[in-house]
Amino acid sequence: MKYAVTGSTGHFGKYAISYLQKLIKPEDSIIALARSIEKAKSIYKDGVEVRPGTYEDPDQLIDSLKGVDKLLFISSQPGAVMSRIDQHNNVVQAAKAAGVKFIAYTSFPHADTTEAPLAADHKATEALIKKSGIAHSFLRNNWYLEDEMNFVEEASNGEPFVYSAGDGKVGWAPEALYAEAAATILTTEQPKEVYELAGPMHTYAELADVLRKVTGKQFEIASVSDDEFMANLRKYVPDQVDAIMTMIQKLIRNHALEEDTTDLADVLQKPVPTLEEQVQALFKAPEK
Repeated sequence: MKYAVTGSTGHFGKYAISYLQKLIKPEDSIIALARSIEKAKSIYKDGVEVRPGTYEDPDQLIDSLKGVDKLLFISSQPGAVMSRIDQHNNVVQAAKAAGVKFIAYTSFPHADTTEAPLAADHKATEALIKKSGIAHSFLRNNWYLEDEMNFVEEASNGEPFVYSAGDGKVGWAPEALYAEAAATILTTEQPKEVYELAGPMHTYAELADVLRKVTGKQFEIASVSDDEFMANLRKYVPDQVDAIMTMIQKLIRNHALEEDTTDLADVLQKPVPTLEEQVQALFKAPEK
């Protein structure tokens, strides 16, 4: 069996390949697809074949996917010159042309039904994969705890914890756990079509309480309006990022990430760490 992972030099891709190496059989092989061959080769010294994998280059993708049985397709970041859905279409069509037999795609919670703006490209990509006829699993990852590092850093410095997500809940879990689940699903003989992957549901107020406990800092916790949240962000994030982060707070306030699922724990066959355990780990582990 030949496995391939797109976006192999990013955090998720590196985690996924690390787990894949532990899960595959001796006769199996792994291909790391990357925009930068040099960077990928500096990461993967032995046991992983590196091939070019630029989402904007369909011909290159077809060549790089030849011989691949199963593909972990990690969604690209929005905001590039080529739209994300066009990039994703290139990957799907290349996989079909190359004869890939299975795609595991990193998607968004309830991508097929949610109205969250961030989900639009994922919904369209899921539709493209279905239309391709390739067997697939949609890995609808809820939210990485590492995405909250702005909050974590401010809290650890004793600065106010400011949010506008109200009582909306998030299924935080470490990015590495989502990647471990992806690798596990990729190597599963009969995976489900859809996995709603999430950690335990918590509000930002609960995250703030955990940060107080872990850091020992008694910082202010403030639930504010979107305008106030954005004004606070402008003190430490670049222009435009503040608007994106505020949009995320709004979708969480509208309960777009709330779900009742045990898929992540079921796939991993172990409990997802508690929020307190996750936050403690952030302060123990060096950032990768």
